[in-house]
This record gives sequence, C-alpha cells and structure tokens, in this order.
Amino acid sequence: MNPWTPSWQPTGTVYGTLLNFRREWDLWSPRMTQDPHKAAPQAPVLYVKTANTFSPAGQDLVLQDGVTEVDIAATLGLVIGIDGQVTGAALLNEWTVPHASYYRPPVKFRCRDGFLALPQQVSVGQVSDWAALQIAVRRNGDVVQTVDLRELVRGLPALLADVGEFMTLQPGDVLMVGTDCLADGTRPRARAGDRVELSAPGFASVVSSVRGAA
Repeated sequence: MNPWTPSWQPTGTVYGTLLNFRREWDLWSPRMTQDPHKAAPQAPVLYVKTANTFSPAGQDLVLQDGVTEVDIAATLGLVIGIDGQVTGAALLNEWTVPHASYYRPPVKFRCRDGFLALPQQVSVGQVSDWAALQIAVRRNGDVVQTVDLRELVRGLPALLADVGEFMTLQPGDVLMVGTDCLADGTRPRARAGDRVELSAPGFASVVSSVRGAA
C-alpha cells in the first residue's frame, strides 16, 4: 500500500460479541443460571464499540485516568457491504480495562478513547475464507496467545445469521466475532512500555505501543 494512503477506519457502527468462544462460555456456564438472567443467552450478546475508540494504524495506546494495564483482546472484524453481505475483514485489538463481570454496562471498560486498534487496510474476502483462521498475539516479540476461530461457539455464518434475526447490519458496519480468553479466564495484559502485535496469514497486522499519560 502507498504509505500516503490514509489507513482504514470503520464508516459505520462497530459491534462486539461476548461469550462466543467455547473456553469462556464453558467457564461462565455455571453462573448463567444465576441472577440476574437465570438462563444462558439464546441469541448473540452484542455491545457497541463507539467511534471515539477508533485508533488508526500506528497510533499508540495512551493509558489515562489511573488505568495501569489493559487486556489485549484480539478479534476478527467482519466488514459489511451492500445488502448485508460481508465484503472483507480486519484484525482488531479490542483493548479493554480488566473487569470481572459481564452483568454491568461495559462502556467504561470498553469504550475509552483509542481502545480499538485498527490495521492499515481491510482484507477482501468472504466468511468461508476465515473459518479456520488463527491470530497470533505477541507482546514484546513473545507469543502470548493464539486465537483460533475454529473454537467459536457460533461460527462466522451462524453468527451473521443469528444477528440478522433481530437487527440489520448496514454498509460500513463491522461485526467483531468475539475474543478468546486464556485457560484461567483472563486475557493477556499490557502495560506502559509494551509493544503488542496481532498477525494472521493474509491480513494486515495490528501493531500498537502502550504508553502512560504524559
């Protein structure tokens, strides 16, 4: 890509999906029948990643307001075109302030400024191309996680179909397929001074440096 070409940013709404990897689903299953919901979710659990979170390729993540560490949350974002069809996808780092519960509004944890690290460009394709995609997560050069899309609770076609049952995705929208956890239920974390890279075959990498507030 020409270095003077502006890096990609979503032109519509970015939706995230919770509890869409088997390991995290299994860890949470014993609590799903408790208050307040009393049952496992029957439809995809979605939230919005607001526009203030968009962080163009190459931009640092600046920790503010007393935040000292963040979860690294690698995901694939499906980019919606006309007629609700997927036209491409992008690796995304969905930074999150560590928190223990899904039962409270996640805005203050997920929607801080710069909390969605973006790649330089989208990879063109269709959902069948990415069913077995593996995303490598590196912190300071060391692999700290591999996110395997074969471990999704709802695979890409099923997720799109189930979301379509209750809402219409518009051209320019992005649907993030979910983020996986480690064996203990946490996610890899980063602090000021760390360099984080997400990579997968056929995709533009997402590289971010984390720094403290000036």
